[in-house]
Amino acid sequence: MANFKLQKGERFSLSKAAPGLKQIKVGMGWNPNEQPGGPEFDLDVSAFAIGSDFRIPSDSYFVFYGQVEIGNCREDTLEKGLFRPVTEDGAITGAIDDPDGRRSDGDDDEDMLIDLDRVNGEVEQIIICCTVCKYPNDVKKDRRTLNLNFGQISGCYIRIVDQQTGEEIARYDLKERFTNEDAIEFGRLFRAGRSWEFEAMGRAHTGSLQTLVDMYT
Repeated sequence: MANFKLQKGERFSLSKAAPGLKQIKVGMGWNPNEQPGGPEFDLDVSAFAIGSDFRIPSDSYFVFYGQVEIGNCREDTLEKGLFRPVTEDGAITGAIDDPDGRRSDGDDDEDMLIDLDRVNGEVEQIIICCTVCKYPNDVKKDRRTLNLNFGQISGCYIRIVDQQTGEEIARYDLKERFTNEDAIEFGRLFRAGRSWEFEAMGRAHTGSLQTLVDMYT
């Protein structure tokens, strides 16, 4: 199976890269460059499954860790007692929150699971995003988090993995140093006829998660 190393703006076809692919894992990782005694760095992965109007069809298609608080979730079978948000069609299963970015070697910090065949027909794109969690949403209510940005992060990547085989199909390593921005649209899955394609976006914003919520909801 081909393993594509993507640059910003590049696209590839999932059906051509892995014929018959049905279920994928979207993994993301990063290394926070924390200062001794500084605020804790918490990044969150989210997704917006949007239609032709560039809006989510319903609230469940904004997939982020906070969705578990309204009961739209399932218990993860691999990590007992941890819960993942899930869309109402059951196609997109969101990430378990990793508050510090200190993953074990070879593991992603956070991941999403997507069953491509089950995605609601109204959904034309799935935008995968990464944002810096800031006061007052951070665990320790530390106002210093308001100054955090992606310029303080290294080794940030997104990758597409065949969920059945565990093989990595494509990977995009973020090269830009965003010294003011705190939200990134990292990549998107989009329909191309009857198949799905992936684009490495690397589009950054200020305003953290709320900016993206305002764009797509």
